Amino acid sequence: MKRLIIIHAILLSLIQITYGQADKKNSFSGNPLFPGWYADPEGMIIKKEYWIYPTFSAPFDEQVFFDAFSSPNLIDWTKHERILDTTKIKWAKRAMWAPSVIEKDGKYFLFFGANDIHENESGGIGIAVADHPAGPFKDYLGKPLIGEIYNGAQPIDQFIFKDKGHYYLMYGGWRHCNIVKLKDDFTGTIPFDDGTTFKEITPEGYVEGPSMFVRNGKYYFMWSEGEWTGPDYSVAYAIADSPFGPFKRVAKVLQQNPKVATGAGHHSIIHEPTRNKWYIIYHRRPLDQTHGNARVTCIDELCFDSKGLIKPVELTFKGVKANPLR
Repeated sequence: MKRLIIIHAILLSLIQITYGQADKKNSFSGNPLFPGWYADPEGMIIKKEYWIYPTFSAPFDEQVFFDAFSSPNLIDWTKHERILDTTKIKWAKRAMWAPSVIEKDGKYFLFFGANDIHENESGGIGIAVADHPAGPFKDYLGKPLIGEIYNGAQPIDQFIFKDKGHYYLMYGGWRHCNIVKLKDDFTGTIPFDDGTTFKEITPEGYVEGPSMFVRNGKYYFMWSEGEWTGPDYSVAYAIADSPFGPFKRVAKVLQQNPKVATGAGHHSIIHEPTRNKWYIIYHRRPLDQTHGNARVTCIDELCFDSKGLIKPVELTFKGVKANPLR
């Protein structure tokens, strides 16, 4: 009898373990992904983990550090606190936001905006570097990479990406977007063949928050429209044959749903190639909140039609299905 009880207990335990694994595999992320006010999320895959680098959403004088979040499956998220703050960036005094991260030669470079500068003010787009995606990050240049206003674009909302062996930075607020080519060591910029350094690629409707990805040889340029503190904040996109355009606005693909949330915008894209899943990571404002900084980080699927156009994104509370990285 004792042996039967032990065998029964082992079988029950195995059933519970198996069920737990199946349940985890079939579970959903939920939205928001993690607690707290976080905005402008940069999502990416680093080795076998999903990473999200958001803005800590607070008044400018309190928005002086970055946290990061990692997950093996889009369900379970680990918080990495204060991977960078203004004590490490001596020229940054306030308002650090919209991080964009890239791995190069075994190091991780975090591009950020600081100080919300206007004409003849100090600040702009800086770079921090670390040996691990969770930091700690330290100042890379000791000064802004871009600290002036060119083509009317405020140096904020930077997006770093690599294309055909070259590194580019897209950035810009105040309804203007520039693209620059970076030196291979990220210590400065390189002029384009036509002699210009700051090439404006602003499409119709652009306000801020640029990002780009390549799919089937086409360049998808996405950006945010509307007022970031308002309910009509949203995301639109264009498609071109090159990262320099010309970009003709196609449509709005992410916007508020009065039954789910408002102010859905400032996003990034993750492509998980094994299962060919595309995700849009973005912030939105819960229906019971009206304050400008009351923003949470969410995820939903990004889908395409037979012509390669992006389908309107459905805002959900359940988020996306678990997708463990192999």
